[in-house]
Amino acid sequence: MTRVLVVTGAGGVGKTTLSAALAVGAARNGLRTCVITVDPARRLANALGIDSLTNHPAPVTAQPGLSAAMLDVTAAWEAMVHRHADPDVADRLLTNPFFRALADRFPAAQAYAAGEQMAEHIESHRWDLLVVDTPPAGGGLDFYRAPGQVREVVGGRLLKWLTGAGLPGRRALFRITARPALRIADTVLGGPLLEEIAEFLMDLRSLYDGLSARARSIERHLQRAESIVVTTAEPTPLREARRFFDELQDVTGRPSTVVFNKQLPEDWSVSRNLRSPGLAPEVRSAARDNLARWASEVHLQRDIKREFAARYRLHLVDVPWAADPPTSVDALARLLNLSPELAEYAH
Repeated sequence: MTRVLVVTGAGGVGKTTLSAALAVGAARNGLRTCVITVDPARRLANALGIDSLTNHPAPVTAQPGLSAAMLDVTAAWEAMVHRHADPDVADRLLTNPFFRALADRFPAAQAYAAGEQMAEHIESHRWDLLVVDTPPAGGGLDFYRAPGQVREVVGGRLLKWLTGAGLPGRRALFRITARPALRIADTVLGGPLLEEIAEFLMDLRSLYDGLSARARSIERHLQRAESIVVTTAEPTPLREARRFFDELQDVTGRPSTVVFNKQLPEDWSVSRNLRSPGLAPEVRSAARDNLARWASEVHLQRDIKREFAARYRLHLVDVPWAADPPTSVDALARLLNLSPELAEYAH
């Protein structure tokens, strides 16, 4: 079976870079590896030192054994609709503005498309390891919740009530009774709004069986995956990291590890006297104050990590702060080498 690493966390914590580093490390360890990102920004391509990524995994020429892809949400939903709906229904849905808004603008719909792509890659058996860089929306939690949310929207009580689900021949009944009335109402309103909404709801309901079965298979894949939560010592990323433990226990297993990224060097924790006689007194004082602030920040990071580890009873993995982000596979490999504990996940 394909092993899956899901790298998640709030936006801006460096999870895309770490996903790329893990993928490079795995490929260098002889694993057929694919890394996929859901982030529409070009961070994964930039980290790998390539020009662009598409919806289909393509080999990374600088690293044998590694392929990479970036989710195209529109293409993913088009494929899903054609897979789960009759051809005429699929054509109507894909041109319906309400469906386009649902698929393109709602975070849960985008996260579900990412889960669908993840499942396809797992079930293709092409890879030994699949690294998934989750979308930043909701701190990454939307990715885990999306299958259940989409299943609830498409099969929920409200949609069943609106579409008369369970009644045999309900579409024929709609065409005979409801559609003429809606057309009259749309004539009064001056546009085909109500009829389009009703048609959209009927078509959306027809996807339920296929989407529901697929959503459950995605949830099973997520239960088997290893989750790595990436955070920094900043308040917002920490709050999102805590939510994985407080809110997601029923959706996915306990995260394999929590990575504290961008950690300042421990030797900065000691303020040092400056021995530069050429410095003006005011420059010396400002530099001394600056070093003291950095030392205080190191102590603060240490206290935050200690509290986090004690609260959730786990071991944390540190990744050192780097002045410049990696933009090549060699730089990514060096970054991974700075954290041997994280590098273990690439074996």
